[in-house]
Amino acid sequence: MRAAASFVSAEEAVAAIPHGACVAVGGFVGAGHPEMLTAALERRFLQTGTPSDLTLYYCAGQGDRGERGLNHLAHRGLIQRVIGGHWNLAPKLGALALANEIEAYNFPQGVLSVLLREIAAKRPGLFTQVGLNTFIDPAQSGGRMNARTTEPLVERVELDGQIWLRYKPVPVSVGLIRATTADRRGNLSMEREGLVGEVLPIAQAAKNHGGIVIAQVERVVDYLPDPKSVRVPGILVDYIVTSEGVQHDQTFGEVFKADFVNSCQGHFDLPAMAFSERKIIGWRTLQEIQQGDIVNLGIGLPESVAMVAAETGRLQEFTLTVESGPTGGVPASGLSFGCSHFPEAIIDQPSQFDFYDGGGLDIAVLGAVEVDAEGSVNVASFAGRFAGVGGFVNIVQSARRLVFCLTLRAGNLEVHVDAGRLVIAQEGRHAKFVRHIQHVCFHGPTALARGQEVLYVTERAVFKLTRQGLQLIELAPGIDLSTQVLAQMDFAPVFETISPMPAGSFSTHP
Repeated sequence: MRAAASFVSAEEAVAAIPHGACVAVGGFVGAGHPEMLTAALERRFLQTGTPSDLTLYYCAGQGDRGERGLNHLAHRGLIQRVIGGHWNLAPKLGALALANEIEAYNFPQGVLSVLLREIAAKRPGLFTQVGLNTFIDPAQSGGRMNARTTEPLVERVELDGQIWLRYKPVPVSVGLIRATTADRRGNLSMEREGLVGEVLPIAQAAKNHGGIVIAQVERVVDYLPDPKSVRVPGILVDYIVTSEGVQHDQTFGEVFKADFVNSCQGHFDLPAMAFSERKIIGWRTLQEIQQGDIVNLGIGLPESVAMVAAETGRLQEFTLTVESGPTGGVPASGLSFGCSHFPEAIIDQPSQFDFYDGGGLDIAVLGAVEVDAEGSVNVASFAGRFAGVGGFVNIVQSARRLVFCLTLRAGNLEVHVDAGRLVIAQEGRHAKFVRHIQHVCFHGPTALARGQEVLYVTERAVFKLTRQGLQLIELAPGIDLSTQVLAQMDFAPVFETISPMPAGSFSTHP
């Protein structure tokens, strides 16, 4: 008879984590993170100094920019190495990396989630072109974030005359995951979770490398009647910690929202946006989305596209998806990003990235921190912080069409409209179109070679990626080309015929 999973306290569970372990942690922003377990691990380390010198492996950044999520693990001595997709929500981890106190790698979120399956199967790593000609490429920094980080974990290889990246497998010895329900045999279901994430490959990877799996659940039942509802079989689970509702909020933004686990038969109303530069950009970007498109909207400014689509009655014309797994419905925002209101389906994150990487997206709308003259984009670092790339690199390398949303300048920018003409009431302090970007997260020339169509939409001008560089193609009414566009950029774009931006962008009620 196989050994059943042990039902223990969080303190007892984390006491089983050995020194030097590679710990893979599930979750996406504020959803699906085993908060009770990472908090207990932090307490144990602060009280006993053990375990120590851990390698932390995670796909999507989990945190609240404060204390929760992976911020619990940001202690010198507890962590030796971090391999992660997004860092901005765990600034305490980022501070250790920037201070050169831990080894730190930043790889694409989709790569890390799919790589877990390769690790579980003990295959020789993940072979993909995701990351080529970016800072993750070993021809640049190999995704290494500081001087302390020296071991190459990604390499260039040639297969059938093409250059590929091989992301090396990292043996996982501990999996920290979360589900809704466990039965007495340790089988796990996720009926109240807003996403599935990568719980199964984390568990398989840890188990197949002789490690342990610890699951946080909300409740325990005698048995789960539908075997198809089981996301992680009990044979993979060693310890189960029951939260009894404590530290098991659905996301860091919601205790529980039924929208996130109910189908699209429900109705979700998005509030109308107040007029701002965000609304201008959202309305203009919406014009690039065609009926029937499969769409990914990034976090932040791209969320305005869904809000304007709802206001103008276009939200049902296309299908919104999130890289964490939801398809259909309306993506949630803030610390619930990764979930969707009334999704049609929720699949696991590695499978969603399989679809994305294979070209399943018609169009992706993402933000940008910096853009250079060849159309390359940085989203990884800004204002003295390293945010990381998250799912950005996978998405921008695979979508057929791309729109980057950003203001022409940043920092206290203020705009308004007077009789349909845009007025810059206060100019932004910082240039966003610069000569040299800090990290190449999207490489413009490579996108052209792939045949992608790429636009850059700002509140006062629209640019297109061409073989001659960034081309200015549209100008907002009321904007002076020389003083309010060209003089506000660190390089000169190419331009020939410049059309006016559509008038609808500058209506307070589009």
